[in-house]
Amino acid sequence: MGSAEERDRGKTVKQTAASGPRIHPTALVDPSARLGPEVTVGAYTVIGPKVEVGAGTWIGHHVVIAGNTRIGARNRIFHFCSLGEIPQDKKYGGEETRLEIGNDNTIREFCTFNIGTAQDAGVTRLGDNNWIMAYVHLAHDCQVGNHTVFANNAQLAGHVRVGDYAILGGFTVVHQFVHIGAHALTGMGTVLLQDVPPYVTASGNPARPYGINSEGLRRRGFSSESIMVIKRAYRTLYKAGQTLEQARAELAQKAATHPELQVLVDFLSQASRGIVR
Repeated sequence: MGSAEERDRGKTVKQTAASGPRIHPTALVDPSARLGPEVTVGAYTVIGPKVEVGAGTWIGHHVVIAGNTRIGARNRIFHFCSLGEIPQDKKYGGEETRLEIGNDNTIREFCTFNIGTAQDAGVTRLGDNNWIMAYVHLAHDCQVGNHTVFANNAQLAGHVRVGDYAILGGFTVVHQFVHIGAHALTGMGTVLLQDVPPYVTASGNPARPYGINSEGLRRRGFSSESIMVIKRAYRTLYKAGQTLEQARAELAQKAATHPELQVLVDFLSQASRGIVR
């Protein structure tokens, strides 16, 4: 019969195998959904037929995971999130698009991530080791890298790209098609209408540049020499009175001997909306 403690535990979570998923009895998981070993599904959560969840992922209560959604391993998805629903895009006509979430992400309460559209790559993607706080929205076709931090209520419109280690302050709002470079940082309440180059700190409505993310770079192991090189690159880009093309050409020359600048040069060569100035 088992102990009273074991019987009580059996009332709250049903386990399909010794190392299989643990699913609360009130959760609705489609039989076609693929759940890896040691996945936990909380009370009243709904998981659709085209969903795949990797090993060790924990899903809280009242979460809805729909659409063609693939979630990697060891993620933590907190209560009341909506993942994989159709885009908030009038052009969407039911195309077979998807949402992909990598490994080891923390996604806090009330986040909404939509699937992609046929007008872009057809996929909305979140990489690995990201820290996503409450009420964050990733619209259709957004591409977010690894090790980012999105504070509460950061909102991304469609087709936005965010590089590795970027940090978005609370209530940051990002216009569609804007690119945010690696290691960039935005202040609270920032409105981004143009691209933010790598390493740059931006703030305001509309956003303006305010130096580089020096403290973040130090925490990630950049040497004092590298940080000084990046500071000089910032002055070339923003303080030397050059056009964007002139500044990019000068930085390309410096990148030959300072490889930390190559990510900045590559970013500037692909900027389509202009950069915050």
